[in-house]
Amino acid sequence: MSAERVSQDQINKAAWGACDTFRGVVDPSIYKDYVLTMLFLKYISDVWKDHYAAYQKQHGDHPELIDALMKSEQFTLPEGASFYDLHAQRHKAGNGERIDKALHAIEEANGAKLRDVFQDISFNSNRLGDEEQKNDILRYLLEDFAKPTLDLRPSRVGTLDIIGGAYEYLISRFAASAGKKAGEFYTPAEVSQLMARLVEPQEGDAICDPTCGSGSLLLKCAKEIKDRTGKAAYELYGQEAIGSTWALAKMNMFLHGETNHRIEWGDTIANPKLRARDDQLRLFDVVVANPPFSLDKWGHEKAAADPFGRFTRGLPPRTKGDYAFILHMVETLKPKTGRMAVVVPHGVLFRGSSERQIRQKLIEENLLDAVIGLPEKLFFGTGIPAAVLMFRKKKADDKVLFIDASRDYLEGTNQNRLGEEQIDRIFTTYDERESVEKYAYLASPDEIRENDFNLNIPRYVDTFEEEEEIDLMAVRQEREALKVEMAKLEAKMDGYLKELGFGS
Repeated sequence: MSAERVSQDQINKAAWGACDTFRGVVDPSIYKDYVLTMLFLKYISDVWKDHYAAYQKQHGDHPELIDALMKSEQFTLPEGASFYDLHAQRHKAGNGERIDKALHAIEEANGAKLRDVFQDISFNSNRLGDEEQKNDILRYLLEDFAKPTLDLRPSRVGTLDIIGGAYEYLISRFAASAGKKAGEFYTPAEVSQLMARLVEPQEGDAICDPTCGSGSLLLKCAKEIKDRTGKAAYELYGQEAIGSTWALAKMNMFLHGETNHRIEWGDTIANPKLRARDDQLRLFDVVVANPPFSLDKWGHEKAAADPFGRFTRGLPPRTKGDYAFILHMVETLKPKTGRMAVVVPHGVLFRGSSERQIRQKLIEENLLDAVIGLPEKLFFGTGIPAAVLMFRKKKADDKVLFIDASRDYLEGTNQNRLGEEQIDRIFTTYDERESVEKYAYLASPDEIRENDFNLNIPRYVDTFEEEEEIDLMAVRQEREALKVEMAKLEAKMDGYLKELGFGS
């Protein structure tokens, strides 16, 4: 009989509870990687254990057949490297070293699938304290993940989505407490969902995020296709500059069951690794990204001689790399099907100098499709409002749609968010491509030229609300009525005071 099934919420709470081991001892920006890696190790160990038990039940008298069947699993778990091997030795010294050795053995045994994934994460690091403290912390962590609530066997949790969901849940919780660093690895789920809907990924599409963080935006695009077609017929590509975040993306893909992906580690502007056979940039049907806002050291020095010709429309400012990422993304769009969504700070819409020149070229080439203003406080680590720019290689017209969704959101304590209603309204307006009073405006190239290629949304969408006219005579009558009422109350109060002996 299979074990009692568990809900997504139970798994999420149990996994977040495992972080208690670190709280007050290690900064969240440090222990994030340890908890997420341990969740990954626990899951693959539980899958291995579950499948082994199932084969044993079927072929108990044939251990050599069971071993052969286990070799055909999606991954290999070397002997001595499972979570349970580590848990059994948790009271001994050297927990950090043992965990690192187990992870490297798993890497080695799984070749390209997990190559280098754990090289930037060391459980034997001094960041966890001296040897005694580190050993205790890791013992507690192993014990937390050994609790019955974190039994992640498929026979108990059911679909893989629960594990992927728990991973995304933890990443979002870490992002909420990571301040400015949150933007390095996470785009809020509802923003990812909105962008995925806007680019309308189709069966057979090649989808890329050149600054993929932990991979959440790519996974949302994949989900759009699976939900609509029931098939996983697509290719996912990504590149991420930060080693530990790249590792999160690789593990995230694995835990979501995404086998058809290629996630590279490196700086997309300095060294784009997603290339075709002729060593030119690989082209994609869909490109989505939430790049770092106004990156200072983005590679201006080498950009003029860029071997991929990405900056022929203009050289982005030395200390603001927003257009470096935009131009890279535009250059990776397929000529007929290419479409793109990118999150930008509002300065990208109106700053002058070379950025104005780049805007002009993109508009004159009829690549910019829409400018969508989002509410403030949507993104972790920054309260400023952002916008989503939509580009298409083949547009239906030569106009640009401006949408002001900045005032339409669900208010939270620290973060605002977009609900289904808000996302639906933005998508429907974008899809219908018509002006909507005080919400959207379809601007012609001439209108944008008259505004000197300034894309600041209030120049196009008038959200001014006229104040109600005040009827002064009605206000005066109301005031006179209040004075009469007040006089009656004063007289009544005087009567009460006299009765009590306080009157004159």
